[in-house]
Amino acid sequence: MKFTKMHGCGNDYIYVNGFEEHIPYGEKPELVRRLSDRHFGIGGDGMIFINPSDEADFEMEMYNADGTRAEMCGNGIRCVGKYVYDKGLTDSDHVSVISAGKIKHLDLTVEKEPGQPEGRGMVKMVRVNMGSPILEPALIPVEAAGERVVDEPILVEGKEYRMTCVSMGNPHAVIFARNVAEMKLEQIGPFFENHARFPRRTNTEFVEVLDRKSCFMRVWERGTGETLACGTGCCAVAAACVLNNLTDSAVTVKLLGGELLIEWDRAANLIYMTGPAVTVFEGSVCMTIP
Repeated sequence: MKFTKMHGCGNDYIYVNGFEEHIPYGEKPELVRRLSDRHFGIGGDGMIFINPSDEADFEMEMYNADGTRAEMCGNGIRCVGKYVYDKGLTDSDHVSVISAGKIKHLDLTVEKEPGQPEGRGMVKMVRVNMGSPILEPALIPVEAAGERVVDEPILVEGKEYRMTCVSMGNPHAVIFARNVAEMKLEQIGPFFENHARFPRRTNTEFVEVLDRKSCFMRVWERGTGETLACGTGCCAVAAACVLNNLTDSAVTVKLLGGELLIEWDRAANLIYMTGPAVTVFEGSVCMTIP
């Protein structure tokens, strides 16, 4: 099976061309677990299969590193945009991608490297219309009363935190805190992820606001653990910042793996994410799934 290793701000996945590689659906979870292993496999935060679609230009079939399906990945979908353009699967710098039934629209910034031979260039940056933030508790989902969960207390391992919950196609709990760089996410992250208030588990963002236009974030991702970046998490953070009147509607989210610009168009109620997409290496692997 041929693959391409790619990352967006250090959030890395193994990409497989589903037009050419045909892996039985039932074998994929175990394949994902094995290949995502950073010691015995290729290594990554999960795998993404790029498939044909009747509803959009392409389908993104995404898996977490533990083999569970995921609905959306902001960094992952930017890399899908780069993959399909750089590999010649499309000639357009605007593509649509469906994931878990939701269609996102991508605008690709194409550039030529110095000294690159004549050609159409390669994708460097991608801007994604991530859609509207979902705030209704039942749709996120999170167990809560009321119409929104904004600055609401949650008790985790005997300590009270304040959370704002948002879905960007997948669930997020945003926690504003100080000294986020010093937090021990490997200890507290699993308790948030598997808290009883999140029936489908949750991604958890720990955020330190720097000023009205920027913040620093670390993330514990459902089914993976701490990652260097999370695109949907950054979108959720931007929404949470605005809902708590902590930043403007355009905010640069600083991550362990880079930066993403997130803009919430309040009039249209749409969130846009702009950031890089990078190809790391390509290869082929032969593994037998029992």
